[in-house]
Amino acid sequence: AALGILSVWSFLKMGIFSKKRNLIACAPPAEKETMKFLTQEGVLVEVDIARIQPGKEKATNRDLQEWIKR
Repeated sequence: AALGILSVWSFLKMGIFSKKRNLIACAPPAEKETMKFLTQEGVLVEVDIARIQPGKEKATNRDLQEWIKR
């Protein structure tokens, strides 16, 4: 009788009679959309699109020439 109890105990330990638990995978983190900009000092930076305010006017060639530091 003791041998039967031990064999049943080993099957329970192995998990044969236990239910399999379904694991739910976590969703990957949402990626932020970014744009790359060149600063006045010449450094390339990435900026979150949500923080960018749309411009109302296009920059002219003269604006660009005055903006660049040499």
